[in-house]
Formats: sequence, structure tokens, C-alpha cells
Amino acid sequence: MDQVVAWVSGGASGLGAATARAIVGAGGKVVMLDRDTEKGAALASELGDAARFVEADVTDEGALQAARDRALGAFGTVTAAISCAGIALAAKTVGRDGAHPLDMFKRSIDINLVGSFNLARLAAEAMQQNSPDADGQRGVIIHTASVAAYEGQKGQPAYAASKGGVVGMVLPMARDLADQGIRVMAIAPGLFLTPMLEGLPEPAQEALARQPLFPKRLGRPEEFGAMVNTIIASPYLNGSTIRLDGGIRLP
Repeated sequence: MDQVVAWVSGGASGLGAATARAIVGAGGKVVMLDRDTEKGAALASELGDAARFVEADVTDEGALQAARDRALGAFGTVTAAISCAGIALAAKTVGRDGAHPLDMFKRSIDINLVGSFNLARLAAEAMQQNSPDADGQRGVIIHTASVAAYEGQKGQPAYAASKGGVVGMVLPMARDLADQGIRVMAIAPGLFLTPMLEGLPEPAQEALARQPLFPKRLGRPEEFGAMVNTIIASPYLNGSTIRLDGGIRLP
């Protein structure tokens, strides 16, 4: 892990921040890409010399290219790219107020799916310049999917579609990049105690915590970060999505 230089989109909070902490804690370096400059700068200061923050919008092609160049300037290379930037908007296909707002659907796809692809393609282009290791590996890309990709609930057509798209692009992207020695994986987290769920009332959190098979609790962000480190350190993991969900199947 002391050879790892990772880019983490959405790295200022939630699963992204937990990923940044996990990588630095294991001896790696990290560049956090996020729109939240205040939280991003604070986390970079907390993590010290092994971390940098770069303001970035994963949906903006030109802005992300510029952010990519600044990120490369931070540590001179990139060996891992982890997409954690995402949103979870909820609306039924037809609800009390009428049809699902189309702009809400497009925004979900743009951030969760297009944003993940945007980071991956730019990171892979940079990784091609790396010297290969003993296996011929030059880097690894890790997307964040969701169990909603498989069992989307009511009010989740936009979110489930965006995360289903993430799952769907993992294998073809891994096939595309195999000749360059770049692996592609995804993690599909279940119900995690992120800022989104922390905002729910305590009874709602307790009800959600009873849904996993075992353990009967919400996932901890540091467990997501640990899975990222496991994927980085396991060169035979490629072209797959790992469910990290306590065995939950959304009803």
C-alpha cells in the first residue's frame, strides 16, 4: 500500500472520506476530488502530507480534465481511482404530483453513472504511463454501485438505474483495459451510516438496522474503506462487483 497513489471522487465526506482515511492509514497517498472545498480542505489537513484536496466536478468534462492535471501534479502519478461521488434522489415514476421529474432522473444518471465513467476514463489514460508491476499491473479502478442496482425499491427508478449502469460497465471496462494492465471492480454497499442516513430520525435508523441478515446494524463507512484496500491489494480481483451489505435483500 505504500506504493499506492489514489484519487477518490466524493472524497470530502461519507464513503469517500472513509476511503481516503483507509488508504492513508495503510500507508498510501490520496487526492480527494470533490465540490465541497471546505470539507475537502479540512480532511486534507487532518490526513497530513499523504493527502491533497482538488476541487472537481465529475460531471464537467473540462473541469475534471483540469482537476486530473492538478491531481497528477500532487504526487506525480495515480495507481488507483475510486468513484464515491453520488446522489440518492427519490421519486416514484408517477406520484402524487404527477410524473417523475425528468431533470431529476437525468441528474442521477449524470452524477452517479456518467461521473463514474468520466473519472475512470481519465484515470485509466494516466495509469497507462505507469511502469507495470510483476503481474503487469498498472492500476485499478473501483466504482461505487449499490444493492439498489439489484433490488431497487419504490421511488428509486432513477437511483437504481444509475447504479445498475455502474454494475453493467464494470466487465466491459475491465475487458477494455486488460491489455494495459488495469483492473476494474465495483463495490455495491447496502445500508451504510453515511450523512444521508444520519439525517434520519433514530427510529428510522433502528428500523433500517434490523434489515441485514447479520450483523443487525448499519454498515460503517470504515468497512467500505477496508474493502477498497482489499481490492487494491488483491490483484486477482477483476471485472466483478462485490456486495458489501450484511446479506441484505431490499424488500
